[in-house]
Amino acid sequence: MAHRLLPIVLLSTAAAVTACGGGGESARPVHGTAPAEVAGVGYTSDQLAQALLTELPGYRKAGEPDSGSYGTLKAIQNAARLQRQAVLDKPRCGTGQPGGTVPADVPAALVTFAKQGQSVTQTLMGMSAADAEKQVNARVPAGCLSFRTKVGSQWSQHRVTEGPRGDIGEGSRAVGVVTTTGDTRTRTWYVVFRGRQYLTTVTVFGPQATRTEAEALARRSLTQTTRILP
Repeated sequence: MAHRLLPIVLLSTAAAVTACGGGGESARPVHGTAPAEVAGVGYTSDQLAQALLTELPGYRKAGEPDSGSYGTLKAIQNAARLQRQAVLDKPRCGTGQPGGTVPADVPAALVTFAKQGQSVTQTLMGMSAADAEKQVNARVPAGCLSFRTKVGSQWSQHRVTEGPRGDIGEGSRAVGVVTTTGDTRTRTWYVVFRGRQYLTTVTVFGPQATRTEAEALARRSLTQTTRILP
């Protein structure tokens, strides 16, 4: 089974926001999955966990980091469950793009930080340079820049913004989503960047989330990762 990083990750957030009425926190990861290794990938999940951010000014760590195979991470499993609960008004927008997938068995590590009304999640995945480049080069289809989701009887409207390729690490991309549920508006910004045999995503979720903060945190993440990983 392969997991699509984007735009499936947009649907994950859309479902989460809808289910929480626009004001819920992201699922908190829990430690306990086994280390993972994949042939041809240089880093184990334990090594990736050591390279995660340990603190963020103004935020508190929301539980212990999670590590193991990507598909076994608690946050990823929760996202898949939320996706199954959501109805998408444009079903094709939940199918991703060729090459834009994350195999469930790649080594991965994840940590989440939170403050009042906002969260930051960092995910590190062991991945070849070629596969990581596919993720950085993927784009949200033009027809999927606006869509709606429904969980139960509650509909939410989502509008996606995607910038040109960035220069964080060895290449990056930034995607923003504004979600409106009733009178509540929530923002999510994702920054995806690649390094040597790894891919990182940094997600900022909350009413005040901005691209500027997401990119600053991505650069902070890059500094930490390059300091730790050989």
